[in-house]
Amino acid sequence: MEDDLLMIPGPVKLHERIIRAMSRQMISHRSSDFERVFEYCIRTLKPLFGTDGDVVIISGSGTAGMEAAIASFSNVRRMACIDNGKFGERFAKIAERYVQVDHIKFEWGRSIDLERVERSLAEGSDAVAFVHNETSTGILNPAEKIAGIARKYDALVIMDGITSVGGDWVEMDRWGIDVAIVGSQKCLGAPPGLAAVAINEKAWDFYREDVPFYLDLKAYVKKAQENQTPYTPAVPLFLALAEALKIIEEEGLERRIERHRKLANATRTWALNAGLELFPEIDEHSSYSNTVTAIKMPDGITDKQLRGTLREEFGITISGGQEHLKGRIFRIGHMGNAGKRDLVATLSAVEEILLRHNACAPSIHSALEALR
Repeated sequence: MEDDLLMIPGPVKLHERIIRAMSRQMISHRSSDFERVFEYCIRTLKPLFGTDGDVVIISGSGTAGMEAAIASFSNVRRMACIDNGKFGERFAKIAERYVQVDHIKFEWGRSIDLERVERSLAEGSDAVAFVHNETSTGILNPAEKIAGIARKYDALVIMDGITSVGGDWVEMDRWGIDVAIVGSQKCLGAPPGLAAVAINEKAWDFYREDVPFYLDLKAYVKKAQENQTPYTPAVPLFLALAEALKIIEEEGLERRIERHRKLANATRTWALNAGLELFPEIDEHSSYSNTVTAIKMPDGITDKQLRGTLREEFGITISGGQEHLKGRIFRIGHMGNAGKRDLVATLSAVEEILLRHNACAPSIHSALEALR
């Protein structure tokens, strides 16, 4: 339904301006009109990545961006892939198709052991791939520290910033990240279907020629110099992305990140005051996600009773756990275009359902206080 509320970790609800931009009459992808849209998108994305390097846009999901990054820069002896959630695991699965992989596994939701990462690099890995913001578990991984370790070994650093770019601070150049990816449908607030990849100069030392034709990032960088894409782009999605980026510029990046932070803090405050338990276990190296909160499912209620009732009675959709976490956690997304009204409506409805099952204490007042 049109008035249903989507509060998952992407895709996110769309601003009306973005919907209107996407419904414009088609333009030629080789026209000056498209080139102006393309140039604006690239120029506006760079500060979100925190880079002065190249940025390209692929018509494909965030996973396409992940594979393009791995495939294009897979001229390595071995790649250390850090896995403490669903998308870290995905990085490893992609990389295994191209290179030898040291799959560094941690229990999902646990912090990364940086000593294990350094040991992998010291023992011969000359690249590391990891997820900055792991939405499957609600944990923010220590990107700057991982990159700092990699620099000691002159290793390539590839970062999935799909759910952090535009919703939290990302500083590629300062941290020493060589390649980073973002998906259009997350913190940028646009529809799904585009992936932007930012590339610093060092990455080209690891470039591999025999990569999948469509995912060869060298072709995208070459055409980007003409404000074009090498292959037919998803034009309506570019128009939508440009409008989403205009909204980000109007809000201001600092204010946008602070909005995400306030929504995240209010969600955690509500959960803890309701007697619920946050899922991820953080330490001095990690922190809670700024864009999604993962909460353990309390006793006395099932996933179907919570999320099913929420959707059927209130028209609100939140996410459950993935794979072995299915039924054990629920996840509330607060990214992109989400605001205070959306969050209060969601938390109030979730609390109402939990109270019916004696599965929480009344707590919505604490969220309202945190949002002031």
